[in-house]
Amino acid sequence: MQHQAYNRLGSIGGSGASAAALASLGGGGTPSPPASPRRSPRMHRRGPKDGGSVGGRRVPVVAPRTLAQRIAWMLVSLLLRRQAIFLFAPLIYVSGMLLYMGTVSLDSVPAIISRPAPGSVYKSPQLYERLRIDMDADNSSEGLANVWRHANKGGGWKPCIKKNTNGLPESNGYIYVEANGGLNQQRTSICNAVAVAGYLNATLLIPNFHFHSIWRDPSKFKDIYDEDHFVATLQNDVRVVDSIPEYIMERFGNNMSNVYNFRIKAWSSIQYYRDAVLPKLIEEKLIRISPFANRLSFDAPPVVQRLRCLANFEALRFSNPIANLAEKLVSRMRDRSVDKSGKYIAVHLRFEEDMVAFSCCIFDGGNEERQDMIAARERGWRGKFTKPGRVIRPGVIRLNGKCPLTPLEVGLMLRGMGFDNTTLIFLASGKIYKAEKTMRPLLEMFPLLQTKETLSSPEELAPFKNYSSRMAALDYTVCLHSEVFVTTQGGNFPHFLIGHRRYLYGGHSKTIKPDKRKLALLFDNPTIGWKSLKRQLQSMRSHSDAKGTEIKRPNDSIYTFPCPDCMCRPNRTDT
Repeated sequence: MQHQAYNRLGSIGGSGASAAALASLGGGGTPSPPASPRRSPRMHRRGPKDGGSVGGRRVPVVAPRTLAQRIAWMLVSLLLRRQAIFLFAPLIYVSGMLLYMGTVSLDSVPAIISRPAPGSVYKSPQLYERLRIDMDADNSSEGLANVWRHANKGGGWKPCIKKNTNGLPESNGYIYVEANGGLNQQRTSICNAVAVAGYLNATLLIPNFHFHSIWRDPSKFKDIYDEDHFVATLQNDVRVVDSIPEYIMERFGNNMSNVYNFRIKAWSSIQYYRDAVLPKLIEEKLIRISPFANRLSFDAPPVVQRLRCLANFEALRFSNPIANLAEKLVSRMRDRSVDKSGKYIAVHLRFEEDMVAFSCCIFDGGNEERQDMIAARERGWRGKFTKPGRVIRPGVIRLNGKCPLTPLEVGLMLRGMGFDNTTLIFLASGKIYKAEKTMRPLLEMFPLLQTKETLSSPEELAPFKNYSSRMAALDYTVCLHSEVFVTTQGGNFPHFLIGHRRYLYGGHSKTIKPDKRKLALLFDNPTIGWKSLKRQLQSMRSHSDAKGTEIKRPNDSIYTFPCPDCMCRPNRTDT
């Protein structure tokens, strides 16, 4: 008996389906794989439109779709089938956002407010107005009596520059230098020229002063310095003359411009002068170095440093007219401060128009100040500040401590450091920018303030009035002999004074050099009180006191740090 094959799938759709299944087994009894679906299975699993059963199961009746539903279903099916959703999704999103933004008023969009960094804006006038009552009510004062606590802690120093007692060998030739810049930049040139001439065994012609477009001072060497004293002090170390012998000048047609001029890089070593300049000097017997400011490295062997010390601290002395009036000004300051044992404060204030313009800082003068500064920059440094690509950031300059202190800020600082309104102040300065306005707060805080103009009569000052270097020399002398020297902006003037004061006062500079980065933050603090401000400023004063005894490190200026090259300990012999 022939047995019917077992069908695991059972009866589906009647005998016709069973017969088809049996036929598919073929002769070998192996079922054929089912045909692949033509399209997505979802498209072929629809039940009967009118219900009924599928595979023995009852299919519910589906309500007829509306036209909108059919269109939506067709669209979704099309997108899914073609996978176009990834192409249309960004377009749909952007379209939705544009439709949404079209319904929102731009006036309601919140504005983004950029706040300046603390300390980047000049707000000292507001601080002064807020603290003025507490400042005036503060009767405590350390005064000038207790300002220096570290003056003698360094062990003390004394000047000890050994002079040459031997004769000088025959000169290798003459050196002519042209000193450029202001009073103290010219001083650098003079001292360096002495050192180079002595090292090369050359004869130095009295340096010529270059007429500068900013200082506009036609003064010669003898108008500012005592030429006879200069020559006599150096006579055993460096030959100094005021003219070149006629037989040498004839070789150059009696014209200095025909003399070979060395263009020497800034901060060149003394070895360069020996290797490059000396052979030409021996060959020509006369050479020229122009310009000469800062053409010698600060780091040099002891023989060169000794000559620098000798020139700066001993040979350079102001001419008699300057020295005589300066001594009178110092005496008058001491007489006006007799209740404080003749002690007074000297402040070097750099708030002239050219200094304010060069700093590129913004103060409280508004548009008028802005226009003044633009004009001043163009007069003094034509095109320097308007080069393509140059960006000026006043806030960053202030935060970095590069802005000059205003007269108001100087007053706030000194009152906070413990000096009351009876303290006598000498103000060393040129013409203050907008003096009638800017000087008023400083005079309110220190009504006894003096300048060279208030200390001298018009007749006494007349010979110096139109000469910036001679006027600076008067300021230099009065500052040199003060109990306290305050520097507010840096530059050659305070650098030379700090070193000169160390030389005179046992190695201590007796100088207040404020931290202007910290001051920018303090003066911009809207919540700081007078006691807190005073405490921090007195700490700053103490820091200056401790730094006053610093000694020279490599590459420091000997004119600012004379210890140990120009000075020695009292228990040691001369170096």
